[in-house]
Amino acid sequence: MNRPKLFDRWPEKYDTWFQTPMGKLIKSYETELILEMLNPSKGELVLDAGCGTGIFTRDLTDAGAEVMGLELSLTMVEGAGRRLSGSPFHMIQGDMLRLPFSDHVFDKAVSVTAIEFIKDARGAVNELFRVTKPGGIIVVATLNSLSPWAERRKMAGKKGHAIFRDVVFRSPEEIRGLVEAKATVKTAIHFQKDEDVRKAKRMEEAGRSQGLLTGAFLACRWKKPRHVEGHVKD
Repeated sequence: MNRPKLFDRWPEKYDTWFQTPMGKLIKSYETELILEMLNPSKGELVLDAGCGTGIFTRDLTDAGAEVMGLELSLTMVEGAGRRLSGSPFHMIQGDMLRLPFSDHVFDKAVSVTAIEFIKDARGAVNELFRVTKPGGIIVVATLNSLSPWAERRKMAGKKGHAIFRDVVFRSPEEIRGLVEAKATVKTAIHFQKDEDVRKAKRMEEAGRSQGLLTGAFLACRWKKPRHVEGHVKD
């Protein structure tokens, strides 16, 4: 099955999960970390690569940014268009490995839980650097391979779950090492899916206060150098 068709089946289940009590809690922590790392501001042009149905994109437009949402699945990006109708949001179907934009277009670029579906992570991040202006910010978030959440996804793939069959989860060091530039790495979601919500909040607070890098949601932030092109290791 090709990748766009594979993800065409996912939107309803993806959106429904974030409406559950645990899904809402997780979304709040993930959003908090993304906004902290990216710091989108009014008037900035931001690329959301792998925007899905726009669940995280809404937070960027609410911060005042103008957002270009790119997604491989036409069904998903159309869902984002409906969700963000009336917002400063533009959508396009496209591949992160071949971004259909010129160099130095965006003030900032972000990709949330998309890179794990791309084997050539270096190529994808290199593209994000290419289209971002010198001095701009690039943030990539993914499921942390050091977390039990990733292990469960991999097991589901081995048992035949089409979405996770070929997924590639990476550690903080693996993500950090994709680019020859200084990186800031943080994680969130230091609890499990079946945890009591009140206990989950306490666990999250403890994990963050200790600066643990084992949380399920891993975010890496780079600043593109002003004097040279950001580039990725061979």
